[in-house]
Parts: sequence; structure tokens; C-alpha cells
Amino acid sequence: MTLEHRVQPVRPPLEGYYSRVMAYFCVSIIFSAIAYEQGLTVLTGGVIAYSLTYPHLMRLLAEHGRKSGRQNLPLVLLALDAVHAGIFITLCQFSMIPSLVLVLLISFASTITGGPLYLFVASLLTLAGCMLSAAILTPAPQFVSSPLVAFTSLVTGGAFTVTIAAFVYRQGRRLEHAQHVIRAEQAKTTELASDLAKYLSPQVWESIFSGNQRVTLETHRKKLTIFFSDIRGFTELAEEMEAEALTDLLNNYLNEMARIALQHGGTIDKFMGDSVMVFFGDPVSRGAKQDAEAAVSMAIAMRKHMKVLRQQWRSQGITRPLEIRMGLSTGYCTVGNFGADMRMDYTIIGREVNLASRLESAAEAGEILIPHETWSLIKDLIMCRDKGRIEVKGFSRPVQIYQVVGLRRDLGAAPTFVEHELPGFSMYLDTNGIRNYDKDDIVRALELAARKLRDKVII
Repeated sequence: MTLEHRVQPVRPPLEGYYSRVMAYFCVSIIFSAIAYEQGLTVLTGGVIAYSLTYPHLMRLLAEHGRKSGRQNLPLVLLALDAVHAGIFITLCQFSMIPSLVLVLLISFASTITGGPLYLFVASLLTLAGCMLSAAILTPAPQFVSSPLVAFTSLVTGGAFTVTIAAFVYRQGRRLEHAQHVIRAEQAKTTELASDLAKYLSPQVWESIFSGNQRVTLETHRKKLTIFFSDIRGFTELAEEMEAEALTDLLNNYLNEMARIALQHGGTIDKFMGDSVMVFFGDPVSRGAKQDAEAAVSMAIAMRKHMKVLRQQWRSQGITRPLEIRMGLSTGYCTVGNFGADMRMDYTIIGREVNLASRLESAAEAGEILIPHETWSLIKDLIMCRDKGRIEVKGFSRPVQIYQVVGLRRDLGAAPTFVEHELPGFSMYLDTNGIRNYDKDDIVRALELAARKLRDKVII
């Protein structure tokens, strides 16, 4: 069942048909009381008959206007009602109680329909109708109402007011129900959107919802920096571990890598087993140089964090030294939606994608390889080592590559990290990541480890 079926319409049925029938029925009752006291005349009889038939004629007109697409017909009918109210006031010879009731009826209807502005316009039209009809009919005013006419007018006016109030109350309850259903649907939609967002990179998701990205099969050329990584030794580990434990390890690894990628502004393209593909420069780009620097900085951060993960895995009994290897490349790629109208992927294709993948395969454990194009963009910020030219599958000429050493600010006279790993010993210390209130605990742990090592007799 759709939202349209669950939410009932809250507008008055048939554009105010029932309220108009009631109002004109009140007019017929008032003039029936006048006819009873003063005798039935052609004029009063005509008013009674007109009041009983006019709403039904307007219903037919409204239905015809709705079919023909006339949107302003309800306002025209309200204007006619106001003019009628003025004419009826004249016909009842300005009798005070019936006149006040008629003014009340048109005021109530106009206020419900459009608020103070409609009330003001309806008042002017009522006055105009009253003055025009008085000029034509020139009635003898009888301001004092007879007891019967006054009583009838008050009863019918009160009945109309109570009935309309009950109707408004009912509509209010329907509106509350509609709002409740809409809020529930919005919460459900938000939850569903949050779940579906996990299948897309946040940048792509936000660009779609902001309207900057259309969900159609279209692509464009852009200069990007592409990143590939995988875990060396993961295949051998998969043969040794149970599927459940391996799944937990892999999800933990991918979750940490994704967090680092998003921190650096990368667009996560896909996960393929233990492989990760990320690109920088789309849908948001800070410029080719800044994108390349962010990509390589992300790779360095991932390599650092891999040491922390190895410590965690070692405490869980996983002694195999798992290392990450990475390859990056910068150049023009085709980016956009690929696939079919009913199922598409937002991804990239091109020579640079293949090169980044090949460099990742050629990298050693813990190594980050980049080509000359990427090196030329990041060399001021990041220290690299020239590794010469290598043959790359799918490329006719050898490719000049560089090994990423680290951020220049971390390789100065006072580096922010210390790392060392030997059989039975592993340490990775990053002073930038240490909180002040943890410093004393870390110093005590290092001193305890040093004392145990000094006291231990190693054969």
C-alpha cells in the first residue's frame, strides 16, 4: 500500500459542497420563518427555493470545472456566496439577528477557506452585494427581529457553527493521522536511505541527493589519482583460518582502511576481497596536486595503521606477518555511471586505472609505488626513492616508478614516529597520536619492558 493510499485527503470534500448546502439550508430556514410570520410571497418563496437548489447546481458546475482544469473555481464560488449574503441581508430587510447570522456564516466560510485575507475580501463583497441589492429593491428597514425569526436564525446559525466545528475537528484528526503516517514514512525512508548509502561512497551519495549528480548512464573525463591496495599473504592466511574468523579479520581491516580513506577525502570505488580501490578528484576535486597529495598521504597513513592492526591480530593468535602493498597513478580517466539502466556502478576506467593496479601488484610488502606523473605532483610534500624503470604488463614502454618513503615532516631531525620489528619484538610509536593522559602509562610500559629485557637471560 502506497503513502497516497494510507493518507486520506484533508481538504473539504467536493470543494466545500456540504458546508455550502448547510449554509444555504440555514438561509432557507430563516426565510421560511419570515414567510410564516409575514405570509408567503413570490420573493420569499423564490429565495427559499433558490437556497435549496443553488448548492447542488454549483456542485455540478464545480465537477465540470474540475474536469476542465479550472483551479480558481472555488474562489469564484466563495465570492458569489459573499454577494449572496449581502443580497439576503437586504431581502430580510436588515433585520439585526438574521443579518448577523448571515455575516457569521460567510465570515466562517471565508476564514476557513483562506484566512484573514479572504475574510476581508468576502466582507467587501458582502457589503457590495448588500448595497447593490438595496439600491435595486429599496426595502423598508426593520432592524428589530421578531422572536420567531431571531430564535430560528440563532438556532440555525448555531447548528451550522457546531457542525462546521465538528467537521474541522474531524479534518484536524485526519491531518494529525496524515502527519503521523508521513513522519513514519520519512523515518522509514531515512533508515532505508542510510542503509542504501552504505553501498555507495559518501561523496557519490551526497552528490546524488544534492542534485549535482544525475543517476543516468553518462560519463566524463577527469584528472584523477587512483589507489589500489591488497594484503600480501592474505591468500595463504585464508587457507589456514576458519571462514568466520577470516571474515571478522577482513571486515576489521576494510573498516579501518575505509575510515582512513574517507578522512583524506577519497572516493571508495569498491572492495574486492582484500583489495581496496579508491580514487581522488571526483565528484569533488581540490585540484590535481592536492588530490595526489591526499591520495599518497592516505597510503602512508594506511601503511602506518597496518602496524597497529598487526599488533591487534598478533594478540588474537594470528602470527603470520600480514603486510599491505599499494600502487597509485595520476592521469585522465573516464568516470561516471557504467552498466544498465536498471543496475549501474559509479566507477572509473582508463589507462591510469590499469597502471595503478599493475604497480600495486609489482609492489613489495609494505611498499607504495607511484609513477612519474604522481611523483611530480607530490615531491614537495612527500619523500620518494627513485626505483628506475620497470616493465609493466599492458604498457609498451617501461614505466618510471618511485617508492614512497614518507611525509617530509616526519622524516626530519625530530621524526614523530619510531618503529622497529624483530622476532619476539614489535614496536610502533607515533607521538602525534598519543593523548596527554596516556603518556605516563606508555612510559611505564616501556620502562617495564626494558627492565624485563635487561633481566632476561637469553640463550
